[in-house]
Amino acid sequence: MDKAAALARRLAAGEALTDGELLTLLEQRTVESAEILRAAAVETARKTFGNRVYLRGLIEFTNYCKNDCYYCGIRRSNRKAERYRLSPEVILACCDAGYDLGFRTFVLQGGEDGWWTDDKLCNLLTAIKKTHPDCAVTLSIGERSRESYAALKQAGADRYLLRHETANDAHYAHLHPPELRLEHRIRCLYDLKELGYQVGAGMMVGSPGQTLSNLVEDLRFLQELQPHMVGMGPFLRHRDTPFANEPDGSADLTLYLLSMVRLLLPKVLLPATTALGTALEGGRERGILHGANVVMPNLSPADVRSKYLLYHDKLATGAESANGLNQLRTNLQAIGYEAVVARGDAPTL
Repeated sequence: MDKAAALARRLAAGEALTDGELLTLLEQRTVESAEILRAAAVETARKTFGNRVYLRGLIEFTNYCKNDCYYCGIRRSNRKAERYRLSPEVILACCDAGYDLGFRTFVLQGGEDGWWTDDKLCNLLTAIKKTHPDCAVTLSIGERSRESYAALKQAGADRYLLRHETANDAHYAHLHPPELRLEHRIRCLYDLKELGYQVGAGMMVGSPGQTLSNLVEDLRFLQELQPHMVGMGPFLRHRDTPFANEPDGSADLTLYLLSMVRLLLPKVLLPATTALGTALEGGRERGILHGANVVMPNLSPADVRSKYLLYHDKLATGAESANGLNQLRTNLQAIGYEAVVARGDAPTL
């Protein structure tokens, strides 16, 4: 008997599984259990979102970072990284170009860069919202104080992405230097929720030292936090980090987990990530067919895209250009989905 398939059917039917059952579902995954979860995840996503896929325009505006996370290519100790910092004027130009292409959400992502003070970020947010009042702005700039988050929210930030990376203390310590602590990251996530942000968490699949039990802990944490978004992709190594020789994470397991997350959090906004697209041919489309409903093409200037390398061999398809975006729309139409011009806010949880 295919035990994983039986558990997959129960999860697909809306039954609550124990930690042990979730672990078995991961440990004993089969082609059959994966297809049961995939089909149920697609059906679940369509109940809330129909066949709509939301586009987010990603602007990687600084690759300076004060942190030294062991997996990350822009860690402060990487002397080979070509550092850059976009000016507010260039960021606004990226937003203008993205708006003309049909983007109604801009994601400002960067390292924890001290040059970008609260005042500078608030001025930038105010300018973006003045020019594009019908757009949402998402920040992905790491751990800050509650006061900082409150000021940024007041200035116009709508959403915040802060992947928790792992919900296990020992595993977190394996991935990060001692000054970074899981309890602080979790505190930041709850601060953001309390301040009224639409909040995104998430993890790397197959990161060094990760066990399948750790992934069960991640799933339980996500159920507890009830984020509006979950960003999840396979771990991909960067050659200039301490994890240069570690194996990459599994794209197939990532797809399996996307389906599980969709079933555990039916209304969540779930991106098919660039990392998944890098690890797997047609990975973004495959992600949509496993329950995802968001893609984030890159709006950053072409001359800096190759410098924002969290991992090597990053996908750079040019999907943010008019031709590339048309191709993305065509690819989605071919699998029965429509890329929509909309803010794509999270539904009420």
